[in-house]
Amino acid sequence: MATKVKKEEILEEPVIEERNPLFEAARKVLLAGIGAIALAQEEIEEFVNRLVERGEIAEKDGRKLISEVMDRRKKDVERTEDEVTKRIESVMDRMSVPSKADIDTLSEKISVLTKKIDELKK
Repeated sequence: MATKVKKEEILEEPVIEERNPLFEAARKVLLAGIGAIALAQEEIEEFVNRLVERGEIAEKDGRKLISEVMDRRKKDVERTEDEVTKRIESVMDRMSVPSKADIDTLSEKISVLTKKIDELKK
């Protein structure tokens, strides 16, 4: 026995939201980095806490060690962010995608030209 399909069901198409592949790749890299940093911090703290519990290092030294490692990781993250930003800018430049500064410059020029046209019309 055949089933009836309503006309509305045939005409409806699923709405698929397309995202920029570059955006998705950058998003995945950043989320992976955040996860790795959180995991690393937890493991570092656990390791140092075990050393303190065993009496191999003093608690004060343990806190200092954690602080130094986290500061170093923070600097590494900042350096990585700068590198990622430069690479994205390079890719966008190769693809001839205008930067925000380019668009702002063009907007200013358009505003100046619009004013001149309005003055000439008068």
